[in-house]
Amino acid sequence: MNYVGGIVRILETPKLDLINNTINRTECHVQLPQVRKKQAATIIKLVFWGDFAYDVANYYRINDYILVEGYLAFKKKELDKVTSRTLKNLEITVFKVYPLFLNTERKFNNIEELK
Repeated sequence: MNYVGGIVRILETPKLDLINNTINRTECHVQLPQVRKKQAATIIKLVFWGDFAYDVANYYRINDYILVEGYLAFKKKELDKVTSRTLKNLEITVFKVYPLFLNTERKFNNIEELK
């Protein structure tokens, strides 16, 4: 029921992490396009897994527009136990991604060089 799709703009370079030295995981923050200028920007964290995560980290950069499909989750992070303050975030675990508008001044980072 939480399957969503939408166009987003990448705000930061996707970061590739290894979990247990076997599973690739990439995450980055993105922004939904705004119709009204007075509204605050909606920022969402995208999470990619497996070989798909490796490809996303290698090919997508800041200011690229992509169409994503995945499962939406509402995450809470406790900031302070004394005051019971929490930070609420939206997160999408992405299963499909389609490039729409890619930045023309892009440079591909070869991840193999970083290892």
